[in-house]
Amino acid sequence: MRNTRQGPVGSEGSEVPTLQQLMDTVRALQEANSQYRREQEKIQQKAKVEQLKLMEKAKAEQQKLMAKAKVELEKLIAEAQAEKVLMQDQLMAEIDASRAISEELRKINEDLRKSLQQRDQRSTRERGLNAPLRTRPIPFSRVIMDELVPPHYIMPNIVFTGVEDPENHLRVFNTHMIIFGGTDAIYCKMFLGTFTGTALQWFSGLPDGHITSFNQFSELFREQFFINQVKPLILYDLFSVRQRKGESLKNYLNRFWTLTMKLQTHDEVAMVNAFKQGIMAGPFSDSLIRNPAKTFAEIRRRVFAHINTEDVVSMKHNNSYSR
Repeated sequence: MRNTRQGPVGSEGSEVPTLQQLMDTVRALQEANSQYRREQEKIQQKAKVEQLKLMEKAKAEQQKLMAKAKVELEKLIAEAQAEKVLMQDQLMAEIDASRAISEELRKINEDLRKSLQQRDQRSTRERGLNAPLRTRPIPFSRVIMDELVPPHYIMPNIVFTGVEDPENHLRVFNTHMIIFGGTDAIYCKMFLGTFTGTALQWFSGLPDGHITSFNQFSELFREQFFINQVKPLILYDLFSVRQRKGESLKNYLNRFWTLTMKLQTHDEVAMVNAFKQGIMAGPFSDSLIRNPAKTFAEIRRRVFAHINTEDVVSMKHNNSYSR
């Protein structure tokens, strides 16, 4: 007989899974699915942490670049302000010098005017004589002697005794005469008015009527007193400028700059080396060693930026001390 209690058989003779087997399979699939989800969550969490680290690193780099750019900008602003202050100081110095010269000329104007008027009156009286008696030779020619100096002309406030530099004396005199102008004869008479002492004795010893033009007069003057001519400055003189003990960096820079203006040099290498050689050891000289300057204009900007920085630090220190 056929056993009717055997389990169900498939259409092809295979056994059909029981309910318990199906449930076990479902639980196994659920467990595998849960494991997969946990793995995915771990991967996502790790990726999120890495992303946050990258964002923080990028933010830190950005802040660092912004801070560096801010420092460079403040440095450029400080240099520009220092250059502006320097130009303002130079302009004010030139204005003050011009005012001082104008005031000095104004003060001596009346006395010189009276002196010239008296001289012209004496000259007029001499011209009125038919046969003037000359106890001494007159080195000027008759053409020069006949020319009268206008009363509004002001004598230059300079004196040549015979020991001064003749080139410098001529330079100052010619600068003064640019204001008034005048004929060749007036130049001769005005120039003679600056003589005294040995210079006047030399002029009085010249032959009668010997001087016929200002060019001739000035050349004779140079030849006579050339021994007093000051030796012209040379580029090497820059290297003799030294910062004095206790002298501020600003004063040393101004002294050095004044000499370069007199030399009228454009040798940037020599100017930079001479300035570095003459400066005393300190924070600024150390900065020139660490970061050498290429031009003297760069040195000037850095000097004033350094001075401004020291002033700010000093003000902060004083304010904190007063509190």
